[in-house]
Amino acid sequence: MMELNLYYFISFQLPLLSATNDLYNDNVLKYDANTFLVEIGTKPHFVQFFAPWCGHCKRLAPTWDELAEKYNIDSDNQEVVIAKVDCTEETALCADQGVTGYPTLKFFKTGSTEGLKYRGSRDLPSLESFVTSTLGEEEMKEEVKIPKPNHGMLELTDSTFQKTVQRGQHFVKFYAPWCGHCQKLAPVWQDLAISFEYDPSIRISKVDCTSNRFTCNEFEVKAYPTLLWIMDGKKVEKYQGGRSHEELKSFVTRMKELNHKIDTEYEEKVPDALPSPVVQLTSENFANAVSQGLSFVKFFAPWCGHCRRLASTWSDLGRKFVKNTEIKIAEVDCTVEDALCSENKVEGYPTLILFKNGERIKEYGGTRDLSALHGFVLEHLPREEL
Repeated sequence: MMELNLYYFISFQLPLLSATNDLYNDNVLKYDANTFLVEIGTKPHFVQFFAPWCGHCKRLAPTWDELAEKYNIDSDNQEVVIAKVDCTEETALCADQGVTGYPTLKFFKTGSTEGLKYRGSRDLPSLESFVTSTLGEEEMKEEVKIPKPNHGMLELTDSTFQKTVQRGQHFVKFYAPWCGHCQKLAPVWQDLAISFEYDPSIRISKVDCTSNRFTCNEFEVKAYPTLLWIMDGKKVEKYQGGRSHEELKSFVTRMKELNHKIDTEYEEKVPDALPSPVVQLTSENFANAVSQGLSFVKFFAPWCGHCRRLASTWSDLGRKFVKNTEIKIAEVDCTVEDALCSENKVEGYPTLILFKNGERIKEYGGTRDLSALHGFVLEHLPREEL
């Protein structure tokens, strides 16, 4: 009798264990390499790349399933597919997608196999806000109109932010209406906008983070107010000075003059007649280039003032090691290779990263003179090469 009861216990319990072995309920679609290639691009997808043993993945599981329950509907009008890929099973696919940590969340738009990496909070409201705003961008695309300034001030939203700041210089205040410091700054910020109302080279803007969480998450706003200088869509500098009208106005004037000076020097510079000693990397050759030996890579943007000042020093560094087969001095233009830079967690320019046999081993944070950079490389070269 005991043996019979044990048999029934095992036979009924095994299916239950099997059904709950996965991280998610049935609301989330699970893709392998074949279904991923077939489905991605047919409609918007929000995909989690995960590992079953990952603690962060397990904590996200119920939230991700709740998100799927909302969007994975059996209808021709489905807006977005919520899916998952187990990277312990689909290692090649996850490597192709540049997955270096778990969970990695990427949004794939219709017609594109290049995913936009999500870097925001992993609570349900933040994820929903990201999906809504990203779907909104896809629907509106060229229909988005840049708002007109009110006495020099632009009020930006998730739907208008990227199109507005993608060109030119912008000084942006990220705020919350309930924040006391923000309330105190509000009239000063408006006066600043009026001061540059008729200056076409600069825009003074503000973003309410309580209703535009996607944009604020993208720029990693963690305190209010946060004041960022943005140029051609990229964060250049976080302002941390005084908040009087004169101090803010002085900062704007200095940044404008600095960028104008750099632009002039950059345009007048005569290019080197000799081939560059710096290896030019793209998404096509990056993985292969850094797979063997040491690679010291500069991730940069052509408009970035700090990058331009470093350019000649970086070339000099390349010349010092041009005959050394153990080290490559290289660079990636992030305005061209945005996905590659995002995969390597580049959040500011220039970012200097040392790779060894394909693995990221250190981000350089020292001074950018030739002597310091040269010494840094020597420290990491094999001893026999010194």
